[in-house]
Amino acid sequence: MSIPQVAIVGRPNVGKSSLFNWLAGRRISIVDPTPGVTRDRIVTPITVGDRYIEIVDTGGMGIHDKDNLTEEVERQISHAIDRAAVILFLVDARSGIVPLDEVVVDRLRGARKPILLVANKTDTDKQLPSAAEFYRFGFGDVIHVSAMQNRGKPELLTRILRALPMHVDEPRDAEPSLKIAIVGRRNTGKSTFINGLAQEERTIVSEIEGTTRDSVDVHFQRDGRTIIAIDTAGARYRTGIKTDVDFYSLARAERSIRRADVVLHFFDAAEKTSLVDKQLAGYVLEQFKPCIFVVNKWDLAKDRHVTEEYGDYMRKTFPSLDFVPIAFITAKTGKNTQMLLDLAQSLYNQAAARVSTGELNRVLRMAIDAQAPSLRMNRQGRVYYATQVATLPPTVVLFTNGPELFDKTYQRYLLKTFRDHLPFHDIAIKMYLRDKDRGDAEGENSGKPPRARPKRLGSKRPKSKKKGTGDLWQDV
Repeated sequence: MSIPQVAIVGRPNVGKSSLFNWLAGRRISIVDPTPGVTRDRIVTPITVGDRYIEIVDTGGMGIHDKDNLTEEVERQISHAIDRAAVILFLVDARSGIVPLDEVVVDRLRGARKPILLVANKTDTDKQLPSAAEFYRFGFGDVIHVSAMQNRGKPELLTRILRALPMHVDEPRDAEPSLKIAIVGRRNTGKSTFINGLAQEERTIVSEIEGTTRDSVDVHFQRDGRTIIAIDTAGARYRTGIKTDVDFYSLARAERSIRRADVVLHFFDAAEKTSLVDKQLAGYVLEQFKPCIFVVNKWDLAKDRHVTEEYGDYMRKTFPSLDFVPIAFITAKTGKNTQMLLDLAQSLYNQAAARVSTGELNRVLRMAIDAQAPSLRMNRQGRVYYATQVATLPPTVVLFTNGPELFDKTYQRYLLKTFRDHLPFHDIAIKMYLRDKDRGDAEGENSGKPPRARPKRLGSKRPKSKKKGTGDLWQDV
């Protein structure tokens, strides 16, 4: 039996995304006063008592989307209602009943499943009498909560638990064997690819730029494995980030990169690469994530390019990422999709591999014998030994007579040698240089991973945000 879903529905700006994040215990959906921010179905698992369920955030009912995506948003809401075991009809206790609430009521009348009426923004007991007017909708008792003030969660969870269908051995889904982040510029076919993997309209596909705003996790089964594909908002130039929604879309895309096992960087075969692509690729490299350059819409470009020529073009564009494999697919038809997934699994296996200290030092000695480090400050750099200290990504520590004696060029040479002769052919390797005698280190090649937060990819918090409001970077 599938995991029961609890769908949160209601008109715009009643706090559906806030409630969703509150129940999930972390920020997932973008929360913003702008109506119509949420478009896709956002799903996350939680535990209620001894039950394992999925809560579903949806777009606001009855709003006209400014990008003419109203029909697509409404279709996603319908999918959520049809698949839900329990529906949370969310209303605003502050504003009371408004005409759009009646629209939601009419839509839910035919739903043959439990509907819980939840009055959000009930911040104090003084608002309880005014919320009594919601009883006339005929959905039973009103559950008073406030996601912002953390009020009413135990009662809400208890009512959800009671409304769920009978417990029928609902085992938790198997832990995903692979998490794949789908990133790239706008309109490169990321959502089309996701829907092909899920074999359903899981995310909205449109030619309109910026259709995807949230990062959407999509679970699917392939060859007996549970895989999570994460659809992300399209990357853009720094000057294009003008609103809070844009900022948080990008922040979630970057968080998706950080939590992914493998990153699929999508390109449009009919378009040239841009500075945004280079910034995005650089961010992926900074996180040491296994990456595949995915050239989508190859069917549209086959008359103008051949695979080898386009591959050479990509290598020249990203010279420091010459180890990243390139895949050519057509997401619309599914061509080469299975091969791409197999390649992603191969890269994950490489990142999880561990080599013996003896094998690592044999390759290291071979590299030094072939090309010794240059003299720096009238001193000859020496490497005493190396050891692999971690996987995912593979992390190697070199014990030397001074990290400052090894310039960046020589470090890149050592990394290339490791990739050529160790089972890390297509992935980034994290390497630290330590001073064997002093135990200290220099620059980013210190003996400890850098503590600084990841650089933000071409974005600043919009000017509308006041200074001192707190940096949510690690949590958005």
